[in-house]
Amino acid sequence: MASYARAFWVASPHVGEIRRVAVPEPGPGEVLVRTVHTGVSRGTETLVFRGEVPASQHAVMRAPFQEGDFPGPVKYGYLNVGVVEQGPADLLGRTVFCLYPHQTRYVVPAAAVVPVPGGVPARRAVLAGTVETAVNALWDVPPLVGDRIAVVGAGMVGACAAALLARFPGVEVQLVDVDPDRAALAAALGVAFATPETAAGGCDLVFHASASGAGLQRSLDLLAPDGTVAELSWYGDREVGLLLGGAFHSGRLSIRASQVGTVSPARAARRTHADRRALALDLLRDPVFDALLSGESEFEQLPEVLAGLADGTRAALCHVIAYGKEQPCSA
Repeated sequence: MASYARAFWVASPHVGEIRRVAVPEPGPGEVLVRTVHTGVSRGTETLVFRGEVPASQHAVMRAPFQEGDFPGPVKYGYLNVGVVEQGPADLLGRTVFCLYPHQTRYVVPAAAVVPVPGGVPARRAVLAGTVETAVNALWDVPPLVGDRIAVVGAGMVGACAAALLARFPGVEVQLVDVDPDRAALAAALGVAFATPETAAGGCDLVFHASASGAGLQRSLDLLAPDGTVAELSWYGDREVGLLLGGAFHSGRLSIRASQVGTVSPARAARRTHADRRALALDLLRDPVFDALLSGESEFEQLPEVLAGLADGTRAALCHVIAYGKEQPCSA
């Protein structure tokens, strides 16, 4: 008899629903995972929820285990932590991270899951994909000892980047955001805080993660001559205008795009996606990352959670989705 689970789908732009989906028996080299927590990657997932993925980027933006197509119906997501219930002996009973959407149970190749290290709570492990994005950015645009660095945009990606940069010796890091309430987050991460108006200039590097044209422009304004902006934002189908007169040419400023879909060229010859993900999970041993977990809801509430995040009526950094010990149902 067929086994079934429940999954979150974007039925159409601005409309989410929970659907019953078939779950096959795991074959050789596969695992059956019971989900414990998922995280909502607010920036990307709200773009998907609103139907704002440009047609030219439909293929690029596909999640590893996505079903359906943009703008919908589509099953999307990639921050999943669960327990292996069937599979190879070395994974059985292990807590694992997988780039899988919001679903109560699922089957994937064993190579698609990465064990969560001891000392990393399952709830915190949902940040692995976001920390991996920050790791890739620091490989793309590596800081040097003593650098002055700004991170513009205190969302999930920006906060993870700031948390990693705070570990570098001699580096001065300021987290910049339009919301003054993010000062508490900056303090928890061990970095300075500033609003765009009060941020200190003369930066060697700026990591931009606000997904706004104004944020990117301010990032350029904060650079010292020969400085670089690492652009981590995804804008969907929005146009971005910049003022590239003034210091942009005379100061020989640079904008470098960083994207997590491929391993940074600086490490691609020596690191795989799995290596990078394992590193991200190991970095999550640090409880400082708990500061990013700013809300929690039950799986059944996910349609209204995404709607609230997408229209701005619900504020969160990483919103965690909790799954009860649901038993598999059969046809």
